[in-house]
Amino acid sequence: MGKGLLVILSDEHRADAMGCVGHPFVRTPNLDALAERGTIFTDAYTPSPICVPARAAFATGRHVHTTGYWDNSMPYLGTPESWGHVLQRGGVQVESIGKLHYRDPSDPVGFDQEHIPMMVKDGVGMVFASVRREEHRISPQGRMLGEYIGPGESDYTRYDEAVVARTGEWFRDKAKSDDDRDWCLYVGLVAPHFPLVCPEPFFSRYRRMDIPEPKLLPKDGYVRHPWVSKQNDFQDSEALFKSEDERRDAIAAYWGLCEWMDHNVGRILKSLKESGLEADVIYASDHGDNTGARGLWGKSNMYRESVGVPMIASVAGITSGRCDTPISLLDLAETIPHSFGLTWEGDRPGRPLQEISAEVTDPGREIISQYHAVGAVSGSYMLRKGKWKYIEYAGFEPELFDLQSDPEETTNIAARNPEVVATLAATLRNHVVPEIVETKAFASQDKLIESFGGIEAALKIGGKGATPPPKD
Repeated sequence: MGKGLLVILSDEHRADAMGCVGHPFVRTPNLDALAERGTIFTDAYTPSPICVPARAAFATGRHVHTTGYWDNSMPYLGTPESWGHVLQRGGVQVESIGKLHYRDPSDPVGFDQEHIPMMVKDGVGMVFASVRREEHRISPQGRMLGEYIGPGESDYTRYDEAVVARTGEWFRDKAKSDDDRDWCLYVGLVAPHFPLVCPEPFFSRYRRMDIPEPKLLPKDGYVRHPWVSKQNDFQDSEALFKSEDERRDAIAAYWGLCEWMDHNVGRILKSLKESGLEADVIYASDHGDNTGARGLWGKSNMYRESVGVPMIASVAGITSGRCDTPISLLDLAETIPHSFGLTWEGDRPGRPLQEISAEVTDPGREIISQYHAVGAVSGSYMLRKGKWKYIEYAGFEPELFDLQSDPEETTNIAARNPEVVATLAATLRNHVVPEIVETKAFASQDKLIESFGGIEAALKIGGKGATPPPKD
């Protein structure tokens, strides 16, 4: 039997929500065990804090401003080429099970076979959210977090159950087959993505806890950055809770879904072991979740809760232990072909984790992220370098955080440090030029909107249920 690689990608799992990185109450025994026998990357980021652009960037190893997949109505179609295409050319069997968030199973995205894939709704996704200019946009009907919040099952948790079951079947079938090729299986889980409906006993475990209040609450006097405030105004989830008890249910449900997702990772790893197959394992998520910090829910901003991701690898060639060098999902995209000794032609910003983990920690490594999607009246751009987190908002004042003295990003010190801001703004432009990208992103979205008949028509497409589970 050939070499095996299992890549598990969850959805909306924030980087700090694991026991192995010291979370005070979230239980993730299976991810902790994976980290114990492998490597944990403590400073990992998404290329964009929203599903579809992040997944297209991860697939291609390229930044959002290069791929042109700007928002959740622009799913990956198969170009530029993906790491899956590289594996296919190299003779590696490469298949997927679960959430992809691409357009359609017929698109040549780099998998030999896609099992129960979750795609954007009707192949078009959230077209209404491409209408970003403040004078035109309208808030969607209903609540982003779900009409019901609390214990139970949702279409998404039932879908994850099906993904876990299909993965076990895949391992058993592979173990029985005569196919001795190297193989890579990508498994996409949805949890802990909202709706905030959490199976028992995971919900009640956290609902009974005396969980601390999220940080920096507007009700306690915190003032959001103007760009963040406008983005959140598109749909203010905090204001839509029916009661304080329901808000507490939402917090408990998110943490419970993190443990429930870990439970499913454990089931997948158990089925892998029971099949007799041997494989390297990588776990990550596409982006994080604010979970009430700053009165925000979901993702869509450049704060650590939203833009940070977990990253754990138990892979031959990746130095075991802890790696504090900043990385991103673009590095993971490079890692997968490298694991099979394959070369991915072309110039991309990522590097294989095998190389990064073998080197002395490099806190000065530059990582960027960007956001041009739902609710954003302009683009936002993050640069992580050394002790600094710099956030630039097109048309707004920037934010600057000293992550050494303020790891929770509580105090914006941009106004007090104009020279640092100027230096980091120039450094950001070595990677992405906001003045150019703003025009490019809006022009692309305007073209999409026009293709659906204009703003009025586009606003009616892709509201509730923009990413439904497959029917079979």
